[in-house]
Amino acid sequence: MKLAISIALLGSLAVAPGSVAVAQQAPASPYRTSLWVDGAITAGVTALSVTGLYLIQQKSGLTDSELAALNRNDVPKIDRFSAGWYSERAQTTSDFLCYGSMAVAPGLLALNSSVRAHYGQVLGLYLQTMLATDAVFTMTVGNVYRYRPYLYGSEGGGSRNGKIATNSFFAGHTAHSATATFFAAKVFHDFNPGSPAEPYVWGAAAAVPAAVAYYRIRAGKHFLTDNLVGYTVGATVGIMVPQLHKIAGGQGLSVLPMQGLNANGHAYSGLLLTKRL
Repeated sequence: MKLAISIALLGSLAVAPGSVAVAQQAPASPYRTSLWVDGAITAGVTALSVTGLYLIQQKSGLTDSELAALNRNDVPKIDRFSAGWYSERAQTTSDFLCYGSMAVAPGLLALNSSVRAHYGQVLGLYLQTMLATDAVFTMTVGNVYRYRPYLYGSEGGGSRNGKIATNSFFAGHTAHSATATFFAAKVFHDFNPGSPAEPYVWGAAAAVPAAVAYYRIRAGKHFLTDNLVGYTVGATVGIMVPQLHKIAGGQGLSVLPMQGLNANGHAYSGLLLTKRL
């Protein structure tokens, strides 16, 4: 499944309008970036990430008596099915998928000629996007204590008493993977609007973090709701950061006069502001 997803994403990103060698001039970038503004933003989210990491390091694990007192019936019903699960193999698979997607996603974008012409700008946006997700993740985990699913079972060895045992909320692997893949799909879409490859690109973008989430649950690292939140945060940041940098097209922003009568028969008038995403 991992190989199929990778091949699908690779093939999808490689197929795009404007990739034919006859193109004489690089297309304009759909994004507007500023070295100073975006540099400051990137520095800011980096500082938040470091702060969150510091808070995580200050957390403490559970004692043996605290572990013995854990009861899976205290876990919400939606998450209870995975309480006690543990698998080192699933953890390794989730690591491979997560870190692999974070490295491969920007590399695949370089295969598209439209993106490649502005690759430095895209890489800068990618760094800012990943750091934004990391800031949200570390600050949340640093302040929220939630026991990992494997603590409700007997496996896990010495890690059951470790600091990371309380870092269940939310799923960082899933969030970072979703940020990487949805960022790649969003950038591909913005550089190649209307491409027939888009359904495959978006499908691969959605499938990879879903696979990461599955293996994080199987590994006993996160509950279902941890992964749902992680997936949502990652996908949202992956799409919104490029969108916030997007240059509005000729029909991107419009203001139109409007007037009429409401349900009570009173006249109204004003301006209708619309933004095309």
